[in-house]
Amino acid sequence: IAPLDAQLAAWKKLDPDISRIGIIIGDGHDELIAEAELAALQNNVHLEIRVAKTDQETLYYFRRMIRNIDGFWLFPDNRILSGRAMQEMLGEARRQQVPVVVPNEALLRMGAAISMTTVAADIAATIVDVIRKIEAGKLEDVPPMSRLSEIRVKTNDEIQIVVR
Repeated sequence: IAPLDAQLAAWKKLDPDISRIGIIIGDGHDELIAEAELAALQNNVHLEIRVAKTDQETLYYFRRMIRNIDGFWLFPDNRILSGRAMQEMLGEARRQQVPVVVPNEALLRMGAAISMTTVAADIAATIVDVIRKIEAGKLEDVPPMSRLSEIRVKTNDEIQIVVR
């Protein structure tokens, strides 16, 4: 996924008043949660994070948090997101006028407000860097997960973001 600090900084540029963001994610993403919390701290945003095990639990948490947040940050996790759950979440977010940021442009057609995706050239450059380190025998310099540095931001012009 696109770098979280860049995503949150871009979101703040689009909506400077955003202050409370909801996240629901599956088990085992402690590093991602820590990265999101650091990005939130850097951007003066409070995160309301819930860890779910099923799509039903995701819907339950989403319905409980939607009235208390200014935006929802959707992370890809097919263990806790079904097509039906995403449709219900995006519909409820529209009704409550809460923008949803998604990791895929295709979800803009379903009603998401903003997509933040990776940039192919950035992925390619990162892969080349890793390959060069491996070829040079510098395996200790290859991180377990390589960070990307660029994002592509696209908005759904049909959605009006209401600033509270």
